Amino acid sequence: MRTRFLTLLLLLGSLCLSSTSQAAAWSAWPQTGSAKLTWAFLDVYNSQLRTPSGKYQPGVWPQALIIDYLRDISSQDLTEATSDQWKTLGLLDEANQHQWLQKVQAIWPDVSAGSQITFLADKQGGQFFYLASNNKNGAPVPIGPRFDASFRDAFLAIWLSPSTQYPQLRKGLIGAR
Repeated sequence: MRTRFLTLLLLLGSLCLSSTSQAAAWSAWPQTGSAKLTWAFLDVYNSQLRTPSGKYQPGVWPQALIIDYLRDISSQDLTEATSDQWKTLGLLDEANQHQWLQKVQAIWPDVSAGSQITFLADKQGGQFFYLASNNKNGAPVPIGPRFDASFRDAFLAIWLSPSTQYPQLRKGLIGAR
C-alpha cells in the first residue's frame, strides 16, 4: 500500500513538472504575431501566437495562443463568447455533442485585467494554463484536463480559421499583416 502511494506521488509530481516545463518552453518561443481585440470601443484583450519556429503553419504543432485580458470578464461570459464563435463557425453542434462548453465553464476562472489564459496545442490536443493578475512573478499553471485534437481544432478556429469573425485579428496573430 505504501509503495503504491509513493508511486502515485511520483507520477503526479512528474506530470506537474511536465506541464510546468511545457509552460516554460512555450514562453520562450518567438511570436508569429499579435493582435488586440477591441469591441464597441472597449479593449478586451491582447493576444499572441507563438510557435517554436516563429512561423504559423496550419496543422503544425505545437502552438501557444496567449490571451492577456485587459478587463474583468466572468467565466460565464467567456463561455458564452466561445459558444457564439462556435455557432458562427458552424461548430456549435459538435461542441454541444462533446459538452465542451460545460467543460470549459467548469475550469475557466473569472478573469481580471492583467490575467492570462494560454492554450498550448500539440499533436494530441491541448491544455489550458492560467496566470492570475496578482501573480505576475509566477508561472502559468495548468487548469483542467487535457483536451483532445477535435477540441484543439475547434478552439483555435475561433482565432485562426479563415472563416473567423475577426479576420484582422487572425492576420495579426499569424503574422500576415
